[in-house]
Amino acid sequence: RTQYGYLTIVSLLVIVAILVGLLLTAVDPGGRIVLNILVTGFTLIGLLFMSLTVIVNPSFVKLSFGVGLIRRTIPMARIESALPVRNSWWYGLGIRLTPHGWMWNIQGLDAVELTYADGGRFRIGTADPAGLSAALNDMLSP
Repeated sequence: RTQYGYLTIVSLLVIVAILVGLLLTAVDPGGRIVLNILVTGFTLIGLLFMSLTVIVNPSFVKLSFGVGLIRRTIPMARIESALPVRNSWWYGLGIRLTPHGWMWNIQGLDAVELTYADGGRFRIGTADPAGLSAALNDMLSP
């Protein structure tokens, strides 16, 4: 399932539009170079973090942001349990280290917390925490 970060996408589109407007009116060659670098950078950030895709199968959970350059595969054998949780707003978006372990989140506060067999934890942001945790727990049941 793929969740899109609409706030991120709209924010970056507005920033890029403003920068392109400035670029079209810039006369200083140095300023044009800086604006080109900024437009390219914000466009890349948008492509990398526009969505979060979660794939669950009997062998692993695969997560990927945006176009898929940033990804992670978690073997199902490593996971002990999956529970729906709610993140605090100050944990933010993206890839974060929280008091509950690492978190990958693209939008909203809902997530599923994976508890690893070694005691570690990992949170996956999702619009459907009940559905994702049920799918994961079904795969974990023998």
